[in-house]
Amino acid sequence: MTPQTRTRWVIALLMLFVAINFADKSIIGLAAAPMMKELGLSATEYGTIASSFYLLFSISAVVFGFLGNRFSAKWMLVALAVIWSAAQLPILVPAAGFAVLLITRVLLGAGEGPGIPLGMHVAFSWVEERKRGFTAALLTVGSGLGVIIGAPLLNAAIAAWGWRSAFGILGAIGLLWAIAWVIVGGDGPFATTAAKSAPVTPAATDEPRVPYRRLLTSGTWLGTMFSGFTVYWGLALAIAFLPLYLGQAGFSGTALGFVVTVPAYISIVFMLVGGWLSQRLLRRGLSRHLAQGVLGGAFALVAGISMLLITRVDAPILLLPFVALAFGIGNSQTPLSQAAVADVTPTRQRGATLGIWYAIVAVASVVSPLLTGVLVDAAPTPVEGYARAFDIAGLLMVLGGLTAMLVVRPDRDAARHGLRRAVARPTPVA
Repeated sequence: MTPQTRTRWVIALLMLFVAINFADKSIIGLAAAPMMKELGLSATEYGTIASSFYLLFSISAVVFGFLGNRFSAKWMLVALAVIWSAAQLPILVPAAGFAVLLITRVLLGAGEGPGIPLGMHVAFSWVEERKRGFTAALLTVGSGLGVIIGAPLLNAAIAAWGWRSAFGILGAIGLLWAIAWVIVGGDGPFATTAAKSAPVTPAATDEPRVPYRRLLTSGTWLGTMFSGFTVYWGLALAIAFLPLYLGQAGFSGTALGFVVTVPAYISIVFMLVGGWLSQRLLRRGLSRHLAQGVLGGAFALVAGISMLLITRVDAPILLLPFVALAFGIGNSQTPLSQAAVADVTPTRQRGATLGIWYAIVAVASVVSPLLTGVLVDAAPTPVEGYARAFDIAGLLMVLGGLTAMLVVRPDRDAARHGLRRAVARPTPVA
């Protein structure tokens, strides 16, 4: 296998890794209605189960992030995939109820918390610096594929064999991925923790070590973190409650299964377009502020405005475009933010910085489902409760998008950290 071919296989496996990661998260929403009915759960109890996934999510993301600075990620990713599978299988037991769901979701979150940042860290070790934005977009596309491919198949499994079967299927898929990664995966030629026989880039060895206090207080890190926090607030809302809300709005059966996947299609399109456009802007000599901060912030801004409009239209058919944009386009900001964080961080510290970034961003996923459940139970009608929850999410994303557009300036912050990045130069005017 040539180095180029292996790179493609590794990126493809990492995309699948993210897809499984996202399917594991989203299965709770797909199984929500039959699960709540069988177990007699209120919206608040269901929101507690959905939020429990993120209880150890952030802590494990930070721990594995620092480990990713020092150790090869090959076996770390295998361990995570095995943890995912082990967490899904107990739900197959018919007697498993609220307590088992709570415990297994906590365990699943502990295993999945480091998944995406560690996967990004590994992916960046296989590509050159200028290709990070598009590579991050490809991996994030995996989250959309997890819905597009997973939702119909898992819905069919739930209809045929019951809601518990879907958890078992995901557990088996996780084990198969781990076997494939053992065969093909590993650190790339641009990794600082790769095997001694692998080449290490001079830039990585010459870079200064920057105190984490400076890295985590730069405008780029803080801006992408806050914007990412708001996007993940909306994403967690979609994972846990979008199928339930759409059922209240008049969608059911096949129509519901289709509408749930529409945001994923939008997400994939805009992630690929955003990654390609960001890379093109950088090649033309434009700044990372424009290619990553302004572009990523614009995605979050559009998502926030669309979220505010969801509960202000009456006809279900008119609801579809706003649902698609609100829950689809915002996630397109994530790969641009992760590329920006990587660009202002020394290579040897990148795993930890991405892990801490993801850990704080993911806190939104703890609060959002639980708060939504409380609002739905407290409102005169479920629809009014969803309206309040969607308004909060929309306003947050509007603020997050505007913040990113103003303060995310990777070229400036990389220079302040003493990092030698390819500084953008204005395109010559003919």
